[in-house]
Amino acid sequence: MESIKLDITKAAQFLNPGTVEAYAPQVAAAQQALEKATCPGSDFLGWLHLPSGTTSEFLTEIQEVANTLREKCEVVVVAGIGGSYLGARAVIEALSNSFAWLVNDKKNPTILFAGNNIGEDYLSELTEYLADKKFGVINISKSGTTTETALAFRLLKKQCETQLGKEAAKDVIVAITDAEKGAARAAATKEGYRTFVIPDDVGGRFSVLTPVGLLPITVAGLDIVRLVEGARDMEKQTSQDVPFSNNIAARYAAVRQALYAQAGKRIEIVANFQPKLHFMAEWWKQLYGESEGKDLKGIFPAACDFTTDLHSMGQWIQEGERSIFETVISVEEPNRRLLFPHDDENLDGLNFLEGKRIDEVNKMAELGTRLAHVDGGVPNIRISVPALNEYYLGQLIYFFEKACGISGLIQEVNPFNQPGVEAYKKNMFALLNKPGYESESKAITERLNKEN
Repeated sequence: MESIKLDITKAAQFLNPGTVEAYAPQVAAAQQALEKATCPGSDFLGWLHLPSGTTSEFLTEIQEVANTLREKCEVVVVAGIGGSYLGARAVIEALSNSFAWLVNDKKNPTILFAGNNIGEDYLSELTEYLADKKFGVINISKSGTTTETALAFRLLKKQCETQLGKEAAKDVIVAITDAEKGAARAAATKEGYRTFVIPDDVGGRFSVLTPVGLLPITVAGLDIVRLVEGARDMEKQTSQDVPFSNNIAARYAAVRQALYAQAGKRIEIVANFQPKLHFMAEWWKQLYGESEGKDLKGIFPAACDFTTDLHSMGQWIQEGERSIFETVISVEEPNRRLLFPHDDENLDGLNFLEGKRIDEVNKMAELGTRLAHVDGGVPNIRISVPALNEYYLGQLIYFFEKACGISGLIQEVNPFNQPGVEAYKKNMFALLNKPGYESESKAITERLNKEN
């Protein structure tokens, strides 16, 4: 079986010879710290050997619950935010028909997402859409008190019970939450929902290969056995026993930290030439942004969909401030085949492309862009994926996770916490006069009065 590949030659040329290889000792130390759980955030290393530790019996249990939702629901709404939905959405949108929600796919339920914003129009329009649908809910929240998700679930639970009846609703509401504590666990126990556990030692952004991602992905009709198999194989390929020269996660971590520390590259743009990978880049942004952005350090993660964004961001990337480098995810072989047609009038002058595959045109756009950006001073990393399927996405997910852990430790931060995320919540609760925030409410009111 093939594997995803990494090419750093067009990035390493912006560094002094031997710079990437010089990171090998730091990478080895990071790998050892991960394996021996001696690194900062060692309580959250459950993802490290999650693929190899996932049993067929556990995957069968996931599939059985998914089958119940698939049989009873036209629509399944995944309620979650951040790592509680981005990984699942990344895989589902990469592997599903781009127009599934329009073509009325009878084989698989429509998967929708809520609980990731506080948009009144969005939630209102969602409830209107669901009014005549047989729908279920997968509620993903460790605490059950995350505002965005709790708000959406409260609305969805009430609507589901109103449309189906309280007893029938229990069959199509699933909770993925803490094993013992929290509001979501208490509600699930009280109502009798089927539940899966978010492992205590796996943080949200690393949780796609837990029930958090696996259940929605299975409901969408995708093969989680192959997904986990791909991740398991990548776990082996990136273990600490694999030499630095052959370890793609180690080399990706090393080159990006070298570009950051020694070449002044502060922004990494993940680009793809396959629109199905849009949410894979969104998942990557959280994984790296939340892991590395702390202690006044960190590469800023950005994402572009090419060629689309070449018509909006291309000028800046080509000739703007040289603080960026680019990581291109390239899909070698699309799943479909479409040829460029002939046109008798040829008013657009494109008959020279007649008979070529659309993907050949796309690949030349990719190559031309990479050459232009490198010529313009943008280091370029290329990750090639043989095809879009569950196996290779499993590889890609674990590759990025492993490289993220190594990269954060090289940067000397804790890659597994996110203390800064709480700042906006504290202010929001104070402004909403949440019970228990009386002193904060008073302080923020006085501050706003002074500023106004």
